[in-house]
Amino acid sequence: MTATQTTPGPLPHLVAVPAAAAAGLAMLLAFPPYGVWPLAPVGVALLAAAAHRRGPRAGAGLGFLTGVALFAPMLSWTNLHTGYLPWVLLSLLQAGYLALLGAATAWVSPLADRVRWAWPALTGVLWVAQEALRDRTPFGGFPWGRLAFSQDESPLLRFAAVGGAPLVTFAAALTGGCGVAAVWWWHETRRRPAVDRRWVPVAVVAAAALAVPAGGLLVPVGAGGGGDPVTVAIVQGNVPRLGLDFNAQRRAVLNNHVDATVDLAAEVADGVRPRPDLVVWPENSSDIDPLRDATAGARIQSAADAIGAPILVGAVLRGPDQGQVRNAGLLWRPGSGPDLRQLYTKRRPVPFAEYVPLREVARLVSSQVDRVRADFVPGAAPGVLRTGPAVLGDVICFEVAYDEVVRDTVVGGAQLLVVQTNNATFDVAEARQQLAMVRLRAVEHGRPALMASTVGVSGFVSPDGRVSDATGFNTRAVVVRQLRLADGRSLATRVGLWPEVALTGLAVAALAAAAVRRRREHTAGAGEPRRVLERAGNR
Repeated sequence: MTATQTTPGPLPHLVAVPAAAAAGLAMLLAFPPYGVWPLAPVGVALLAAAAHRRGPRAGAGLGFLTGVALFAPMLSWTNLHTGYLPWVLLSLLQAGYLALLGAATAWVSPLADRVRWAWPALTGVLWVAQEALRDRTPFGGFPWGRLAFSQDESPLLRFAAVGGAPLVTFAAALTGGCGVAAVWWWHETRRRPAVDRRWVPVAVVAAAALAVPAGGLLVPVGAGGGGDPVTVAIVQGNVPRLGLDFNAQRRAVLNNHVDATVDLAAEVADGVRPRPDLVVWPENSSDIDPLRDATAGARIQSAADAIGAPILVGAVLRGPDQGQVRNAGLLWRPGSGPDLRQLYTKRRPVPFAEYVPLREVARLVSSQVDRVRADFVPGAAPGVLRTGPAVLGDVICFEVAYDEVVRDTVVGGAQLLVVQTNNATFDVAEARQQLAMVRLRAVEHGRPALMASTVGVSGFVSPDGRVSDATGFNTRAVVVRQLRLADGRSLATRVGLWPEVALTGLAVAALAAAAVRRRREHTAGAGEPRRVLERAGNR
């Protein structure tokens, strides 16, 4: 009996379509705020089963359905204050990448039938390749919703210390691939006569589906956090009102962060709290350029002098050219003011939110793009800031989702990862998904980390991924914690991009091998009628 005879054919349409939709919903529930991480491999398995043995177009349609079911609810925070159009367009764009994944899954089906033991690995490498493409295109990509970011409570998170987010995605998808392979072998075995049933393959792949997550527990993490102690304060000043109009309240937002810091200084003086070596304010804590506005600068200086420690301020700075602005992390020292040598400018501004590519074309789709009056310009250097007490690896908001942006700071000497973010235009689900990314980065690079948000969620993350002192959402809060700085480099930091390159290369090779296999099957199929006619003519 051949592989193609024993492998189950495509699922009936009445089963495949609901399975594809259920795949997206299962993966959605794996992400915060739900956090049911085992459902991510389940979703992978459902999509793989739905697309198996179908044509690429049918696989693409099923993958697109999975993508809509995943991204439409996950990205609903994008329509809270901007209307439905950005949410719909972004969700459909992201679903398109899962359509490509569904087509690729269908395309490699003949190869998977031929090399049955390789099917789980094929599933894993295709997921990594899909994310590698989605993370980079178009306009620099949008890595939100990577499979790896759903595993913040999972043993699979520990694989980040070896190969970063791509290896975590591979492990999660491999687990799902093992699950669907076990079902296939079980189906095949049940169809055999009782005397010929072989349960070993079923047992092996089922055990592998459990062994991959369990194997994560064997990966050592958190070994790099035994350096010098440093006491850090996160100030979450909150905003008067959630929504895009927080910009119109920028003076009040700045005052909130100044007042919270001055109050912390009073608590320090009273002995209620320890004196911090460093204070971190979030992104947009000063949307008034403090280098040009004397009043704003004086307010920040008063806070720095009161607390007696440098403050990392999230500031919007005008320039360098007319009509341009920068999203920056600026170190403000007590006594001396802004330290322009320790200034980080966001390297990955968000398209259509912080700058508008192809503005004239975009305006034809929606005039809302003109709400972005000045384009944010990207910085050129990694966010390595030397504060004195610690060397910070500063990234701003969505940049935490980009592998190379975070890694560059660690390679540059960062001992503590800092994510400055503003969640005032979103919701608590978006904030918790972002915190999950911070957890992965801490494990990936063996560094303590923190997230400072205007409205929450803020908190500290240890090098093994544990969260401490997490704040509530839409509330004022100040948290202070002593951390141990980390030096050295994890394996993931040292190997950098290579795991993703290797796994993506295997995916491309699998697609090419499947093309060869399909051509051979087509040639063999075309030759069979000719041989039948020749045999008939010789009778």
